[in-house]
Amino acid sequence: MLARPLTLSFSTGTTPTVRADPASPTAVLTPASEAGFGIARGWFALSIASLVIAGLLALALVVGRIPIISDWIADPLFFKRCLVVHVVLALVVWFHASAAAWISLLRGGTQKGSADRGGLFAAVAGVALMVFSGAARGATPILSNYVPVVDHPLFLAGLALCFGGVALCFGSALLAPATGLPVLPPETATGLRASAVAFFAALVTTFAALGGLPAGLPAETFYEFLFWGGGHVLQVANVCALLALWLFLLHRASGRAVLSPRVAVVGFAALVAPHLAAPLLTINGTMTQFYHEGATLLMRWGIFPVVLVMLALCLRHAWREGLLADAARCADPLVVGFLGSAGLTLLGFVIGATIHRADTVIPGHYHASIGAVTLAFMAGAYEFSRVVAPHATWRPTARWARTQLALFAIGQSVFALGFALAGHFGAGRKTYASEQQVRSAGELAGLGLMSFGGLIAVVSGVVFLVAMVRLIAAWRRPTFSVSTP
Repeated sequence: MLARPLTLSFSTGTTPTVRADPASPTAVLTPASEAGFGIARGWFALSIASLVIAGLLALALVVGRIPIISDWIADPLFFKRCLVVHVVLALVVWFHASAAAWISLLRGGTQKGSADRGGLFAAVAGVALMVFSGAARGATPILSNYVPVVDHPLFLAGLALCFGGVALCFGSALLAPATGLPVLPPETATGLRASAVAFFAALVTTFAALGGLPAGLPAETFYEFLFWGGGHVLQVANVCALLALWLFLLHRASGRAVLSPRVAVVGFAALVAPHLAAPLLTINGTMTQFYHEGATLLMRWGIFPVVLVMLALCLRHAWREGLLADAARCADPLVVGFLGSAGLTLLGFVIGATIHRADTVIPGHYHASIGAVTLAFMAGAYEFSRVVAPHATWRPTARWARTQLALFAIGQSVFALGFALAGHFGAGRKTYASEQQVRSAGELAGLGLMSFGGLIAVVSGVVFLVAMVRLIAAWRRPTFSVSTP
């Protein structure tokens, strides 16, 4: 057993070093026992498995956007099917399964109940159904915003099972009393709970929208309006998880809390509270301007002010703790992950402010924003393994993690900028293969830049997944004990 709480740095093949002062009352506690983390490991493995499939599909999407090559492919529905499965796995499953893995740590290393196991099994079954139904004959891809679907009963059942499983996990974590040794710092725990509350608000909004939809709508219109309001609120859940991971990364790197518990509660409450009113937007029905524009206004003005304040507090903490001034500490993978995620967040805000019509500026903003969340989860994933398996026989080196995170930040930034550039020259949104018409040098340059950045991001994603698969495989191998005097 560990003689005292210990936080370890990235492995370099030598004796582990202490990252933070273990005597500090704000130091992150890492329990010596690996018992009780089976559910958290399961959610983590599900998130990685979904990302493996989504990453392979992302490569197909990038190829489908490359000029000349796209002209050779006459079936745009092939890429639309890829897009649906990719987005659902990379957005719905990867984000929320990752959040579920972290939220499962709120009760420390204690054993979980049947609700936790049932939620995980339901989500796994849901993912299997969605992947399988994507190949069903006659299944039509619907590119609705936020949650695209394959209009087939198996896919819809799988999506419902996945959301239901996440809801069981979140509800269990919110309602059950915290027991056992604390694993996460208080400010991170507050952010994760806020993410769970926002997730439930999104579900309620979606059910309210369903009740307000008239019968006989075309499938495209039905799913677009069904997920419009709830999809906006889901982004708030993602942003709460993003901020929670920022706080965790900086706490882990510095050994000190970024925010006091009271400030964290106020900050996350300010982010979530306005969006609790989202279900009321359907009071006059779902097919109304009040519902459609209200959800848009909530997202436009209800997210970025709080995020900018929290980012400023995080940067102030990083500067005061010397994480930015010292080259060695700035090269810490935790700091690299935070800075890359913060940069993508700001890029997403800037691109979003330039949106004026339905073109590829919108996916440019979108991919910068979701890239920021993805990068935060990636950086946190390396440390997550230390919590649930502190004695694993293999660890990626600091150089591996730092390079992978930096490449993803660069690739995703170039990818988003390429989309935005092409959109400013008129490139159409949601067009693939023979549907895509490149009419100007600006569109060609933007799409070429997008393709280059996308390939860098995909390569970085492959490196990340190789590390994660090796880590997960190492969990089942014999372990050794680490102790301190």
